Amino acid sequence: MNQSNILDTPEVYHQLEVKCAEIGFTMPSDIYIGTLLKSLIASKPMANILELGTGIGLSLAWMIEGLDQHSQLISVDNDPKLIDIAKEYFDADDRVQLVCDDGTEWIKAYHGDPFDLIFADAWPGKYSELEETLQLLKVGGLYVIDDMNPQPNWPEGHAEKAEKLISYLESRDDLTMTKMDWSTGVIICTRKH
Repeated sequence: MNQSNILDTPEVYHQLEVKCAEIGFTMPSDIYIGTLLKSLIASKPMANILELGTGIGLSLAWMIEGLDQHSQLISVDNDPKLIDIAKEYFDADDRVQLVCDDGTEWIKAYHGDPFDLIFADAWPGKYSELEETLQLLKVGGLYVIDDMNPQPNWPEGHAEKAEKLISYLESRDDLTMTKMDWSTGVIICTRKH
């Protein structure tokens, strides 16, 4: 099997890669997590999806590809420059809501419907406000995080934070968990009854 033979790359993906290079964005999501997110979201018809950490929109492009016409996706990032770039590509899609806000504040203030899938690709929702974020997940909903294997941009001491996060998720009896030593290191948790 050749996993790099990806035939269904979103139309805007390569434009976003060029934009990354143009603005010097150094934290792009791995293409493989994008393909996984698309498949996971496609399994959730009429879904309510949350992305924490829009970045420049690389993962978002894949996530949108997985949405059906009756689903909606909220993507939150605290960087107005990145949200403006994402809006150039995705603002016309009425299924997508791009929010420029501090993730911590947004999580604490959200009182809408629970989510079928949460992709936490930022500090809030992953290393902070984790309990509040998991409370936003429906029973049967998926909590997805990546970058759990050591990354070259990790600051001193981050490996210990990642191990602590993994241990905490493993200790919860309301989640079933799969750890994948693939892509950048992926964890998928499903919320149980």
